[in-house]
Amino acid sequence: MYRKIFIDDENAAHRELSIYRKGHVNAIRLNDEGYFVYQSLPISAHNYAALFHYNSIDALNALPFISETKNGLDSWDEAYLPNTLLEKLIGILGDELDAHRETKPEEIMLGWQDSPEKISYWRVISPTEFCSFLESLMAFVKEAQTTGYDLEFIL
Repeated sequence: MYRKIFIDDENAAHRELSIYRKGHVNAIRLNDEGYFVYQSLPISAHNYAALFHYNSIDALNALPFISETKNGLDSWDEAYLPNTLLEKLIGILGDELDAHRETKPEEIMLGWQDSPEKISYWRVISPTEFCSFLESLMAFVKEAQTTGYDLEFIL
């Protein structure tokens, strides 16, 4: 039997676990001579888990993200989206927002270990918090679209 542990974002030991993942979205210009981040939006560990749990990443991968691994938008990767595709991104984010407004909170398992003891790691996903993030992301994307920025997703 696995001992069930819920991830606590305030617990430093939990933040050091390999399953504790966060990311961010950067407003950049792909044709700049150097790398410069004009604006950035953090993706909390909660929202990172929700993006994958709700299959929002799969929905976003309908767009042709550019990545070194050629996996599109994926965990442990960087992916880029040119400004010309941001309108489509906004549409997908709006669909995701609509799909999760009425969702109930859920407990999801992030991972487990068998030794030195059997432990499973869980997180409670709050649809309210996730929808708030999606709204912030949509606003960020709209601003990037207006100002001519491309996007970099670092997951």
